[in-house]
Amino acid sequence: MEETVGDPPTSAVLLDHCHFSQVIFNSVEKFYVPGGDVTCYYTLTEHFTPRRKDWIGIFRVGWKTTREYYTFMWVTLPVDPNNVSTKQQEVQFKAYYLPKDDEYYQFCYVDQDGLVRGASIPFQFRPENEEDILVVTTQGEVEEIEQSNNELRKENQELKDSCVSLQKQNSDMQAELQKKQEELETLKSINKKLEQKVEEQKDIWETELLQLKEQNQKLSSENEKMGVRVDQLQAQLSTQEKEMEKLVQEAQDKTEQLECLKKENGQLFLSLKEQRKHQQKLEKTVEELKQQEAIATKKEQELTRKHQQKLEKTVEELKQQEAIATKKEQELTDENFDLSKRLSENKMICIVLQREKERLEGENDLLKRDNFRLMSYMGLDFDSLPFQVPTSDQGGAGQNPGLVFGNPYFGIQESSAPSLRTIKKCPTCKSNLADDVFDHISQQHPMETLSLDCPICDKSFSANEKQIFEDHVFCHTL
Repeated sequence: MEETVGDPPTSAVLLDHCHFSQVIFNSVEKFYVPGGDVTCYYTLTEHFTPRRKDWIGIFRVGWKTTREYYTFMWVTLPVDPNNVSTKQQEVQFKAYYLPKDDEYYQFCYVDQDGLVRGASIPFQFRPENEEDILVVTTQGEVEEIEQSNNELRKENQELKDSCVSLQKQNSDMQAELQKKQEELETLKSINKKLEQKVEEQKDIWETELLQLKEQNQKLSSENEKMGVRVDQLQAQLSTQEKEMEKLVQEAQDKTEQLECLKKENGQLFLSLKEQRKHQQKLEKTVEELKQQEAIATKKEQELTRKHQQKLEKTVEELKQQEAIATKKEQELTDENFDLSKRLSENKMICIVLQREKERLEGENDLLKRDNFRLMSYMGLDFDSLPFQVPTSDQGGAGQNPGLVFGNPYFGIQESSAPSLRTIKKCPTCKSNLADDVFDHISQQHPMETLSLDCPICDKSFSANEKQIFEDHVFCHTL
């Protein structure tokens, strides 16, 4: 078993408390030759049980405590402690670690508590006795031995001189040692005081350490909670970033929709202005028609009254529609300030406005059809009138650009006709005739010969196909 670097367990127990008979050393020589390994044999008694930290040391005779060992070796634990053969143990000391002087030494078995359990007889480390050896030498060898003895005597004298100087140095060193011992005593007293302070400080530090450990545990638990919270916040942050991107995209889409709605609102505002202008012109035309209807005949007055009532209703409807459109325009203007929150409502309003616009266009068409029927009931011929229905190749001069089919009343107030008497064509010669002349001729000719000519395409219709004729002429205005 090899010798370890660490020190063995020792104690300062007095010899009276040791049990030297529990381990017995066997075959111990009186002396061992220096330079060779030494094997120590020992026997464990029945009342002793070896342990892992037991060791065997070589002590100089006269030792007081187990700390005064010269060298030591760890013992080997027996495999079966109950077996008699395993009680016989041995350890080997290497020559390098053995003493070099001729003092008396002995083996001691020390357990892991630092107590001596057995001791051997004393022995020495020296060569064999010269008296027991017979030396045979020659004369030359004797001379060499004498010469070497002389040299050794000289060296011995030198060593004695050096020994004297060393003794002096030793006395000086002892004086210094005495001083050092006194200083050591003072340092020991100081050390004791410092140890007491260290113990007190150690107690304080231990209490603080316990508090710090508790705080550390609390902080670690809080740190874990914060880590979980950080993970949750990171997950929420990622979801909020995604939602933010979606909201930004939706805001861009809504901004584009807002721009489109603003453009549509501007177009509706322009169309509303055009409708107002058109209404004003219609009102002027109605006033002129009222003045002209006052001069017409009773029959014409009755027809005019009927159609005038229709026109008044239409004007009232247009006024109501204008009021509704104005109200809706105001609503749209107010809603534009909060358009980002009410985009869905604006879409519905745009749809309603579009339907209203279509309804207004339909009513405008109905108004044109009623106007045409009124003119046909009044017996006015398109060829004899000072204005014509504009075709697709004519310009829009004198018309309202907001009307799709033009103003059917445009040019009536500028007419230079001498009277509002109806002018009809002769069914035979196609010449223009006054109403009374036409009636006189119609009495002389049968009704089958009368015809109605289209002012646009000159297509003729019989008198009994008056409704077809009106529908035909209305189709040219579409």
